[in-house]
Amino acid sequence: MSNIKVLILDIDGTISGKSNQVSEKVKKAIKEVKNKGIKVGLATGRMYRSALRFHHDIEADLPIIGYNGAWIQNPENSEILLHNPVNKEKAQDLFFYLKEQQKINNNIEIHFYFDDQLYVEKITEKTDFYVERSGIGVNIVDDLNSLLHQNPTKILASSPDYNLISQMLVELKKRYQDHELYLTQSNPIYLEATQANVNKGTAVKYLVEKILGFTAEEIMTIGDNFNDYSMLGYAGFSVAMGDAPKEVKAITSFVTRDVENDGVAEAIAKYIL
Repeated sequence: MSNIKVLILDIDGTISGKSNQVSEKVKKAIKEVKNKGIKVGLATGRMYRSALRFHHDIEADLPIIGYNGAWIQNPENSEILLHNPVNKEKAQDLFFYLKEQQKINNNIEIHFYFDDQLYVEKITEKTDFYVERSGIGVNIVDDLNSLLHQNPTKILASSPDYNLISQMLVELKKRYQDHELYLTQSNPIYLEATQANVNKGTAVKYLVEKILGFTAEEIMTIGDNFNDYSMLGYAGFSVAMGDAPKEVKAITSFVTRDVENDGVAEAIAKYIL
């Protein structure tokens, strides 16, 4: 693929698996991509501060797209290039829905994100796992609703019950039109909400066309889940990881191996090097 100028990578399930690290094989492949003059960047559901170590680990040279496209920041000078938070009225309505669900199933946790900080109402074992894996701190408040005088960057609900998360997603997609909220999943146990029309696809398009001056045909994206769907659909060439949902695989140019088998390195070797 001699016309590829930019490679955009998801993090979890794509370059980082169970170990929460990038393998040496994948890092070596990404270095070879950069040696060909191709720019490399990350697009993730993670917070900016959580994605930063991966940016340095793979020596990426583009601004980080975080929060499923709601935030773009340049690590070179810390400049925030784009921030599209959730409308606070919509956020409050979603919060009240999630609190009602919590009364039925107390396994549901709610996360709010403001100014690249995580806010929760209580710390649980699941919160500890999330915080440790993300490499971040956490702020505890009595009532998350008290923060909604401002617009949150993202809202996340989590539960170990995959079916419950899927059910809530179906209900919420009926409750909110596409022009009201963007709802997705980066993992079967997460339900994530951003502002309407704010997703990885729109953020990659903004970065590629408005900032870098390239076209979709010059972009390659690699991802593994529903929150990657929009950027995989945007790029001229896209790759799904081997364990991606069938709906994600169906729209991509190529399916590679899963993250535990260095699928990104395989895709790079086959289509870029």
